[in-house]
Amino acid sequence: MEDCLAKKMEITVSEAEKRTGRNAMNMQETYTAYLIETRAVETQSEGQCAPVDSLWRRYSEFELLRNYLSVTYPHIVVPPLPEKRADFVWHKLSADNMDPDFVERRRIGLENFLLRVASHPVLCQDKIFYSFLTQEAGWKEMVNETGFQLKADSRLKALNATFRVKNPDKRFTELKHYSDELQSVISHLLRVRARVADRLYGVYKVHGNYGRVFSEWSAIEKEMGDGLQSAGHHMDVYAASIDDILEEEEHYADQLKEYLFYAEALRAVCRKHELMQYDLEMAAQDLTTKKQQCEELATGTVRTFSLKGMTSKLFGQETPEQREAKLKVLEEQIQEGEEQLKSKNLESRDFVKSAWADIERFKEQKNHDLKEALISYAVMQISMCKKGIQVWTNAKECFSKM
Repeated sequence: MEDCLAKKMEITVSEAEKRTGRNAMNMQETYTAYLIETRAVETQSEGQCAPVDSLWRRYSEFELLRNYLSVTYPHIVVPPLPEKRADFVWHKLSADNMDPDFVERRRIGLENFLLRVASHPVLCQDKIFYSFLTQEAGWKEMVNETGFQLKADSRLKALNATFRVKNPDKRFTELKHYSDELQSVISHLLRVRARVADRLYGVYKVHGNYGRVFSEWSAIEKEMGDGLQSAGHHMDVYAASIDDILEEEEHYADQLKEYLFYAEALRAVCRKHELMQYDLEMAAQDLTTKKQQCEELATGTVRTFSLKGMTSKLFGQETPEQREAKLKVLEEQIQEGEEQLKSKNLESRDFVKSAWADIERFKEQKNHDLKEALISYAVMQISMCKKGIQVWTNAKECFSKM
């Protein structure tokens, strides 16, 4: 971790800007661009202030980067991007992806994505990622020249491979089930949180009504007026604080959403392993079939029914020269098949070793992050309850002085 990019470079997504331009279909569109700023850390330690490099990126470019990383490093749980459009929001918040509050939360999420990648022991060393941070012009062409899209298309087979794999790895099967359950639990938690936020908003706004009523009441009371006015003021301040609290609530929700999307990243690793296992089993099956054909051709006996065997009976046996030529071809194919199977076995072992090491790294990160998020949420709830107690304590004092 000492060599990771995050130790050598400060990375921030400092601002978002609404822009208008033309898309690939030459149609006008409105989009948001994000300013990425980077600064080398090394020169700062020498007492010098390193210059800041900056460039603008669209969300679609972040998507392209992540797609490239997912395809190039299939054994890695690639950090997810923040949502493109708001989901799991309570009804008081806008789901518009151009809403300033949503854009601001997405800006924070994009910065977090870059820091996750820059802190990863493998991803941080990728040249395309470094170019994403430092080279604005020509970056897309550089990504496309890697040919990663061709590799991405072959992954589609993985979607059905799970139903055909004969000997799936139990660890990856359990991991896939875990990721499904994790996604389900966090989705439910986010829905509950949205309902809690909605009720919280209602409670605070009701206190605003208390403030208005006490203020109106104070206007018709001489002896009680000052006490009622003061109590109403405390209620108004309490009601107005809901906006800051809900902003904290949304930050907590975004932390949960990151791991909601991480669940899909885990499944992507599982699907890649299933595809590799399927290819390995098909190669082994093909090699076994060719060895059987070679044995049948060499001994002249056919163990299984085949159209080829019926043809031989109807039209006569092959000449020794023909049989010898076919045997030679089959032996060459068997040799190639054995080399291919050996290569696939080695590739599979390397994949499992690398993937499981990264999964263990991810688990440690997840446990730490979710623990911190839940503690922060509990602290926030305690703080809100204390504020409520303090408001009513102040109101009690106001009433006592009447």
